[in-house]
This record gives sequence, C-alpha cells and structure tokens, in this order.
Amino acid sequence: MAEPKKAKGTLTIYDVATRAGVSIASVSRVLNGLGSSPETRERVLLAVRELSFVPDGAARALSNGLKEVVGVVFRRGDEVPFADEDESLLFIDVINRGIEVAAQRRGFDVLMSSVGVHEENLGSRIAAIAGKADGMILHDRILSAAGIARLADSVPIVTLAGTPTASSLNVRCDNASGIRALVRHLVDDHGYRSLAYLSGHSDSPDNKARARAFETEAAAAGADVRTGPAWQGNYSAEGAAQDIMSQLDAGRALPRAIVCANDQTALGAMHALARRGVKVPGEVAVTGFDDVPVARHLHPPLTTVHQPIREMGATAFEVLWSRISAEGGEPDVVLPVRLMIRESCGCAHRPTATTISALPAGEEA
Repeated sequence: MAEPKKAKGTLTIYDVATRAGVSIASVSRVLNGLGSSPETRERVLLAVRELSFVPDGAARALSNGLKEVVGVVFRRGDEVPFADEDESLLFIDVINRGIEVAAQRRGFDVLMSSVGVHEENLGSRIAAIAGKADGMILHDRILSAAGIARLADSVPIVTLAGTPTASSLNVRCDNASGIRALVRHLVDDHGYRSLAYLSGHSDSPDNKARARAFETEAAAAGADVRTGPAWQGNYSAEGAAQDIMSQLDAGRALPRAIVCANDQTALGAMHALARRGVKVPGEVAVTGFDDVPVARHLHPPLTTVHQPIREMGATAFEVLWSRISAEGGEPDVVLPVRLMIRESCGCAHRPTATTISALPAGEEA
C-alpha cells in the first residue's frame, strides 16, 4: 500500500475518540452535525478542546504536498441511460452528500465519478481518478480485491459497504443486527410463520450479510423460510415487481411476510401486490432496509431498518483522512442501525414510527 503523506504530530478523530471514550463514528457524528446524545456530544467536544483538535481547515495547514482532493467512485446500473432514472441514487446520493460535507469541513474537494460494472478499462479509469486525488472512497462492488490491492499501491483506499482487505479500510452498517431485529418483530410480535427474503444483487456484501442473518434468524424461530432463485432480486423496484408477478403467475402461494433487501425492492413488491389485488399488510406484510426518505410516504408507510446513510459517507471520509494525514484508520468501522416500525408490517397507524435499536448478537437492550 502507498505510504500516506504524514504530518508529524497530526491529531485525528482517532485521538479524539480515544480521549472521549467513544467510537470514531460518534466523533464523526458530532463534528459533522449529524446528531448524537447530549452526553456523547459533551464528551467529544471536551476532548476536542483538551486536544486543541481543529477540524475545520486542518487539511490546508497540513497539506505539505497534498492535492486536497478525494476521489469517490460509485456504480451505476448499465441498463439505466440517465442518472435521474437510477433508483440506486436514492441511497447513493445521500452517502455522497455525507462525504462532501465532511470533506469540505477539512478543506478538501471531491472528485466524483460513476462507472458501469461492465465498462472497459475500468481499472485504468479509476487509476486515472486516483492520480488526481490524495485518497479514494469506493462504493461497493467497484473493484475486486486484487484491483483494490493494485490501486492501493498509489493511494489510500476506503470502501463503502464492502469487505476490509489487507490494503484497504471499510465502513459499513450492521446488516445482521438489523435483519435479526426485523425477523424477531415479524415472528414474535405478529406471529408470522412463513417468511421470504427478496434478495438484492448476489455479489453485494450487504445483501450476503442480510440474507445469512435472515435465514439463520428465521430458521431459529421455526418459520417457513423461502429464499433461492425464485426470490432473487437486484435492489430495484422493477426487478422486485417482476419477481412478485412471476410468483403469482406461477400460482404459488405467497408467504405471510416478505423481507426485502432494500427499500426500492419493497416499493416494487408493494406495487406489484397492489396491482394484483393483494392487500398489504392484511394478506402479505412487506418490509425494507435503508429507510430512504420516501419510505415513510408509501401507502402503507414502510417498516424498515434505518441505516445512518449520510453518516456512512461522512465517516468514510474521516477514516480516509486519518489514513492520509497520520497513517491511522480502523480497518472495519461498523455503524449501528435501528428498526423503524411503521404500518407495512401490520402494526397499527401511529403519528411517528416506533424506533427500536438493533443490537449485535449476544447483547441485551
């Protein structure tokens, strides 16, 4: 991996986190105004004062040859000709805004590019972007582990929702805890005994983690579990609608609840069910994952797992900046998620969603 340019004695959010006794994600939330408990905010700001840590403009003071540019690369659907037709941007755009806000606070510009996964000379194109930047943030499924290792010879790399490697750092959300909380709610609180998982891309690390957690938790609860090729989606509303239509056209009985890999998938499933006269949640409950803004405005409002999407982006930049400026960087930062209970699961209408923290396995509330 390329040696980052280090300023001697540089303080990073890791130093603040250690002094405050909190996670780097908590420090990132406070510094980027993303919301935190009063107690955590007070501890972080006290540590900032004690360390004389300067988040704004620090990059310029420490530049010493830095370009003060971070490259960001995200994947677009090859079948989508125009960006405003790409459903994935509902999620990606919020992450990218988090990156931009955090970068601007440190005086960095953001060089952003979308790529098609089947694009020719993809590695060369990303390498060209890296040549203009001090570090790179790659959304999931952009490069193979080998490709990341080659790129890391020139610049530090942070992946989003990927898998940490020997040559890169990673920021992700706690997919397993979110799915476990969702399955427990459907089985324990509603008594549903047949559950399907409507999948995302088969090569997505997020999808793999969610699918594993779903199968394990649902099977442990004694539920009838439905997965496999018939339930293989692609994270899109259109793909989900086609899957549901195929199930109905084949005369297959639907499960009592469909756990969708993301909110766009849930939107497509709900649309297809409504067109065929299947009532949600009266006949089939539907849930999502992500909690994109439109989720609360669906009919019925979508029960889902909230990811701190903007915070993911901000944290990715802070982790990358720590590597650039001081050779720091936690290899795999995992952000917590929350279960947002609305009406699509079968719960009664309420003025606002009920929020339940999703704890990692083995922890009690």
